[in-house]
Amino acid sequence: MYKPNTVIYILECILGLCICYTLYKCFPQHQFYWSMISVVLVIAPDGKDSNRLAFDRIKANILGSSVGLLLFLIRIPNLFLICLGVMLTIAIGIFLKLNSALRSALSALVIVMIHEEGENSTWHIGLERMGCVIVGCIVGLLITLAFNSFHSLKKQGNNVDR
Repeated sequence: MYKPNTVIYILECILGLCICYTLYKCFPQHQFYWSMISVVLVIAPDGKDSNRLAFDRIKANILGSSVGLLLFLIRIPNLFLICLGVMLTIAIGIFLKLNSALRSALSALVIVMIHEEGENSTWHIGLERMGCVIVGCIVGLLITLAFNSFHSLKKQGNNVDR
């Protein structure tokens, strides 16, 4: 009914979500709920290019969250900054040849930039969100590398048996 890659993808996503959810519950003072979004954006459903895609998506998340953090520091109306951030993120992402990962970059941008106006809206919030996005990316990358290593070892073991 389902291909093995689909089951593996589901397991990778669930494992990533469980790890990030554990961080969220263990450290409630931090915004690790953003890591849960990042982890599912980094993990790719296709096994053959998943390492490259994971690395590209991490670069894209770092790009988007960095642009978001820089623009977070400017104190002008939020919608204008988000639009400017979208424009900059897409332009830089295309320049860096991250076209297939631009959605991840734009998600990270919005995660970092969306904030409630007021006295609690400081650059620390943007920096913390950027850090949580990157934590989710790292968790997704480690899961991708671990599953691909296991799959490679399994293939080698099958070839040795023949």
